[in-house]
Amino acid sequence: MSTDDKNRAVAAAILPLVGGAGNITSVAHCMTRLRLGLRDRSLVRDEELKALPAVMGVVEDDTYQIVLGPGTVARVTPEFEALVAEAPAAPAATPSADDLAAQGAAIRAARKARNQTPFKLFLRRIANVFVPLIPALIGCGIIAGLNGLLINLGWLPAVTPALAAIASGFMALIAVFVGFNTAKEFGGTPILGGAVAAIVVFPGVAKVDAFGQTLSPGQGGVLGALGAAVLAVYVEKWCRRWVPESLDVLVTPTLTVLVSGLVTIFGLMFVAGEVSNAIGEFADWLLVHAGAGAGFVLGGLFLPLVMLGLHQALIPIHTTLIEQQGHTVLLPVLAMAGAGQVGAAMAVYLRLPRNGSIRRTIKSALPAGFLGVGEPLIYGVSLPLGRPFVTACVGGAFGGGFVGLFSMLGTKVGSTAIGPSGWALFPLLDGDKGLGRTIAVYAGGLLTGYLAGFVATYFWGFGARLLEEFDVDTDTGPETVVAASAGTTPPPGPAPEPGPEPKPAKL
Repeated sequence: MSTDDKNRAVAAAILPLVGGAGNITSVAHCMTRLRLGLRDRSLVRDEELKALPAVMGVVEDDTYQIVLGPGTVARVTPEFEALVAEAPAAPAATPSADDLAAQGAAIRAARKARNQTPFKLFLRRIANVFVPLIPALIGCGIIAGLNGLLINLGWLPAVTPALAAIASGFMALIAVFVGFNTAKEFGGTPILGGAVAAIVVFPGVAKVDAFGQTLSPGQGGVLGALGAAVLAVYVEKWCRRWVPESLDVLVTPTLTVLVSGLVTIFGLMFVAGEVSNAIGEFADWLLVHAGAGAGFVLGGLFLPLVMLGLHQALIPIHTTLIEQQGHTVLLPVLAMAGAGQVGAAMAVYLRLPRNGSIRRTIKSALPAGFLGVGEPLIYGVSLPLGRPFVTACVGGAFGGGFVGLFSMLGTKVGSTAIGPSGWALFPLLDGDKGLGRTIAVYAGGLLTGYLAGFVATYFWGFGARLLEEFDVDTDTGPETVVAASAGTTPPPGPAPEPGPEPKPAKL
């Protein structure tokens, strides 16, 4: 079977299990997940879906998210979209449309009451602005790292200027993309958001004197672009309400760009610039003066932040640091949470020698875990078991403390892009003491996280009751061990295959 046929077969297997084409309202994907908008959640056959070999897990959030893994999801999504487009518009047949609709409405209402707080919804919107930019950040970051290596080695001097242009072009205009996505996410006209955000990076602002200060192109960066585009959305919505329809096409875009642009130039750029500078200075100060302690806390708390969806607040901070300093010093510290998860999973494997289903899950999920894709281990192993999730956080804390300690000693480790972690972060590493030392410190942090997570889980991750419940013989079928609780939003990555779904254990 060709690769295209395989991807289409995966899409064809998923479609009927999510209620058919008529139950699909939207199709999108991120780095690892197929994200579906559903008309009726009750039509989804969860267990059959999780049992598909290609499906590593599911996560429920504002969309129904099917974890397929990096690379795979980008190939399956177009095939899935094509199947949805080709299918008849009518929804899949149901025994009682009214009953199912009522059941779906009840499920949605319960989820909304439980999880969709205004703060989380706001963070999700902010994440939706920046997440589509991650592939470009990764690609340009790797090219920038390669270019730096070639320059240091003195190789291909005729090529390095071209590589520098390729790597830097996106970052020079990232404010425009942020503005475009912001307006789209907040319900405005995307191109107007991009037009207002473009003011931030326009070289001509250097001729503007705002309150006695000459502006600099790029002042305020992505935060200024974000604020400018949000303002443009509100100005546009106000215009739509009050401007006569006959004049709307002329007046609304003109007023939107003019009002938002003036506020951006004579206010937002200065304020956002001060905030951006403060973020960079605080991050540097934190790791230089409190690196070990700060790294311990950040590495230990990142997995719980992920489970609560609060990690999304860090995305604009990472982006600001990359735009400002060329790399983010926070991501390598936070990446240690994944190392603790890997170490914990290896300990679980040894502590449950009779549970074939969980051990199969760990064996299939560990390669992805080493590459920084944590969901298979989170949802298939540590979170359902309970206490191993806590000890995985302990491993992340020690790994983060290791990287933070070396920041205090003068070796900062940064990443030129956001998204990858684990071993996948090596090509994106950057630092102030040379690439060799930077790689060594990051590798040392990973090893520390692996070891601490393993030791903490092996010796303190299991009580007698937990061992009695889970260290039992299981069948050898390909069931899925996934306890993806509703309302969680983990960092990009897939989830597992085998095993019966375990009951959440008491700590």
